[in-house]
Amino acid sequence: MDPIRRNILTTGAAATALATAPGVFAQQAGQGGARMAFYERGPVRIRYEEAGSGFPLLIIAGGGLNSTMAGLARGPFNPIEEFKGEYRCIASDLRNANDGQSSGPLEIDRPWDAYTDDHIGLIDHLGIDKFMVIGFCIGGPLVWNLLKRAPDRIVGAVLAQPSGSRPEMRDLFYENNMKGWGPDLVKRRPDITMATVDKFVTRMYRTNPDFVFTVTRDFVRQCQTPVLILPDDIPAHPYTVAMEAALLAPKAEVSIFPWKEPKERIPLAVRQIHSFLRAHRPASA
Repeated sequence: MDPIRRNILTTGAAATALATAPGVFAQQAGQGGARMAFYERGPVRIRYEEAGSGFPLLIIAGGGLNSTMAGLARGPFNPIEEFKGEYRCIASDLRNANDGQSSGPLEIDRPWDAYTDDHIGLIDHLGIDKFMVIGFCIGGPLVWNLLKRAPDRIVGAVLAQPSGSRPEMRDLFYENNMKGWGPDLVKRRPDITMATVDKFVTRMYRTNPDFVFTVTRDFVRQCQTPVLILPDDIPAHPYTVAMEAALLAPKAEVSIFPWKEPKERIPLAVRQIHSFLRAHRPASA
């Protein structure tokens, strides 16, 4: 039995019997009443949680390749706490995040699509057709990839402090992940080497190190899904890239900037997200 499965089955009171559905572990109680469970697809195992009820809202945490559900509570605001009163909030640990419990192979030839497979697979597993999505940091490129892969299923998307590529810092994400993600992953996973990590991160951030990584400017220009963008301006979250996407997307809206400082501005930005989501969720919901 592999260590992750053994850990799940021996967490005492927090664990329950295996779910009857094949490949899925039974739900566990999480913080704030969230329902936590595991979804499996072949060699991939994704830990996720649900909270609240209403129209489905997929939430992608920031933190780069170490994106986890726990990281949502460390952001500018906690989106699950903010939105679970109106929406069925769904979040997960990114595959192979070091502080998370999701795992799977490193798909060197298609890193971004592998993560998007996990998100779409989870949504399918939960029996959801149409949904909304909010992504922080790395969630920005992942949201654009979702819009490319499932354009008819997403009715509205929010990109908060999205990642993007700076021409003067093309290797920023490669270097950060080779130092802050790869070494710990290799310690946990003897089947993965730093040479494999190098190929994976190179494909992800160096093969086409431009714009938002996952889609082209032409795609954004033709995207008909309503998007709300909350720009940031730190090395990993370039303001110029966020604003370029906002100017290109025909149905884009933009928050105030800066929206995180002073902190008194954060509630204003959150109210704008609420208004955006309400405006675009289906009337039947």
